[in-house]
Amino acid sequence: MWHSSILGAIGDTPLVKLNKITSQIPCTVLAKVEFFNPGGSVKDRIALKMIEEAEKAGTLHPGGTIIEGTSGNTGAGLAIVAIAKGYKCIFTTTDKQSQEKVDVLRALGAEVVICPTNVAPEDPRSYYSVAKRLSKETPNSIYPNQYDNPANVQAHYESTGPELWAQTEGKITHYVAGAGTGGTICGTAKFLKEQNPNLKVIGVDPYGSVYYKYFHERVFDHAEIYPYITEGVGEDILAGNMDFDLVDDYVRVTDKDAMQYTRRLAREEGLFVGGSCGMAMAGAVHWLETHQKTLKPDDVVVVLLPDSGFRYLSKIYNDKWMEGHGFL
Repeated sequence: MWHSSILGAIGDTPLVKLNKITSQIPCTVLAKVEFFNPGGSVKDRIALKMIEEAEKAGTLHPGGTIIEGTSGNTGAGLAIVAIAKGYKCIFTTTDKQSQEKVDVLRALGAEVVICPTNVAPEDPRSYYSVAKRLSKETPNSIYPNQYDNPANVQAHYESTGPELWAQTEGKITHYVAGAGTGGTICGTAKFLKEQNPNLKVIGVDPYGSVYYKYFHERVFDHAEIYPYITEGVGEDILAGNMDFDLVDDYVRVTDKDAMQYTRRLAREEGLFVGGSCGMAMAGAVHWLETHQKTLKPDDVVVVLLPDSGFRYLSKIYNDKWMEGHGFL
C-alpha cells in the first residue's frame, strides 16, 4: 500500500506512554507525538483542511498563492500541501522564530518575510498585518488566517479528537495542550467532550500571553503582554478559534520550565521535541501534581506534543544559548 502523495501521511500519529517524567503521577500519562506528521508538526492537519475548504469554496484557483502569518509550523504544513497541489507560498513570521524554521520554509520553496516580534498586532509591521497586506497586493492569492478560520478547529474535530478516542479505547479522562490559534485544543476538546462530557481539558499558557488571565477573569489585559521565548503558543490577541468554554482549567509556565522540560522529554523519554512540547509537559506535570488527590489509577491523561526538536537545534538544544538565557 502507498499514498498517492505526501498528504496521505498526515495524521494517525502515535500515542506514547510517559514513564520517567510522570513517575510520581498516580495514573497513566500519554503523549500524542505530532512530529510524525510529514511536515514535522500538528499543523499539517489544519494546513490540509484549510486548503481543501478554500478549494471547495472556489477562493483558491490553480496556480494561486497561499499567504499566511506563521510561527513556522503552519507554514511548513501549507508549503507541503502547496507542493502536492501546485500552489505558491508566501509566509510572514517573526524575528523570534528559530533559523531552522525559516530554513525549512525556504527549503520547501516558500518566500519568507521576517517581521519584528515586539510590535502590536495592529502595527503595519506585525506579521499579521504584513500577511494581510500581501494578500491584498498579490493577484490570485488567499489568506487562510489560521486564527479565525473555522477549518482549523474542524481539522482537529475530524482527526485529532477521534484518533485520541480510538487510541485510548474511550478511556481518556484528561486532555492537556497549549494554545495559540486555539484550533488544536478546541477542535479536539469539542469532539472528546461530545463523547464524554466529564472529560477535563487543561490549557497551558506561557507568561507573556493573554490567555491565562482571560480564561480565569475574562479580562483582556494588555499588561499581560510582553515578549517570551517559547515559540508557537500563547497570543497577544484573542484568536477567533479559541473557545474558552471548552477548557476546564488553565495553567501558566515560564520559559525556563518549558525549555528544561523540552530537554527532559528528549533525555528521559527519547522524545526529541520542540519548546511548545516542553511547555505543555511542564504545565501537565504541574497541574497533575496539584490535583493528585482527584486522580484515579485508571485515569488516562493525554498531553499533545506539537512538533520536532530539529527546528530548535540552534536554541533549546544548544548549551550556549540555554546558558545565555539562564535556562541551564
